[in-house]
Amino acid sequence: MIGFLTKLFTRPDAALSDAQPRDAGAIAALHGASFRRGWSDQEVEGLLTDRNVIAQRALVGRTFAGFIMSRLAADEAEILSVAVARNQQGRGLARQLLELHLRRLAGLGVRTVFLEVDEHNAPAIRLYSRSGFREVSRRENYYPQPGGQTAAALVLRRDIG
Repeated sequence: MIGFLTKLFTRPDAALSDAQPRDAGAIAALHGASFRRGWSDQEVEGLLTDRNVIAQRALVGRTFAGFIMSRLAADEAEILSVAVARNQQGRGLARQLLELHLRRLAGLGVRTVFLEVDEHNAPAIRLYSRSGFREVSRRENYYPQPGGQTAAALVLRRDIG
């Protein structure tokens, strides 16, 4: 009986792996649900087939649950996007994706990683701060907000090499 209850109430672990062009539709859908301006399937497929872009995905069971994607330039990388499905948030999946991604970047010879984050995105800022990213710049009035307002983009950096 305990085994049955454990299976019933235990959430399956996420399986992390490299994203492939066949994941473009799922990534585009999650990106669109997560950000004000989503990417089209074609934009994502173009990124996933670019030899300077790497991406990982997370599956929970057979359900697409998250992704992370970066563009490489010499010994630097820029994280282009990280997203986790709403029903999977708060379980450490973004942290797992980020840790795996940073290891992959380091293995490719990347020494410095940059990203931009909305100044009001407290969960993302916490994640990046705990992972060793530090603010190096701000881009004022970068992200459009509801009601005609704008938010600054915080430019964060982490050295990994």
